[in-house]
Amino acid sequence: MTSAVERIPATVSRVLGDELLSLRRGHGWTRRDLLERSGLDIALQTLATYELGTRQCTVVRLWELMEAMEEPLDELVIRVMQRIGEQQVSGLIVDLRAAARTTMTDLGPFKAWARVRLRTSPESQTPFVRLGRAALEALAKVCGIDLDYLVRRLRDRRTGLICAGSRLMG
Repeated sequence: MTSAVERIPATVSRVLGDELLSLRRGHGWTRRDLLERSGLDIALQTLATYELGTRQCTVVRLWELMEAMEEPLDELVIRVMQRIGEQQVSGLIVDLRAAARTTMTDLGPFKAWARVRLRTSPESQTPFVRLGRAALEALAKVCGIDLDYLVRRLRDRRTGLICAGSRLMG
């Protein structure tokens, strides 16, 4: 019997492959077109196995493919994580830009933290940050509110504070 932990790499590879395939097709390119644009010295079959999710792709290779398609790697990773439900295990993915401009007065310390984080982070760093349960509990304490209330505030779609599909479990 295969455990859930053993299925995660296969699921990630399959979803990542599906996303790569969608991006390539979105450009109207064949696999050969993508390989020519990337300058990568890999076989068409290798690219096919990445897209089918039957072969794991290294981060460096993934970055090279995304560069060739002029697509942001961080956005791809977020989409893959949303699709596999990884956020359910590890918290909420928060948009620091939205947090830095929130008008919710009860989240004042969160807003201040987000502004500092954006100001001190390299420009190349993604504006999204994962807040695990412990971080959310600490944030709720600093804001003087309970965790459930904080999560409800963050999940409010009108705020744009969390990525769609981001969830917190138990």
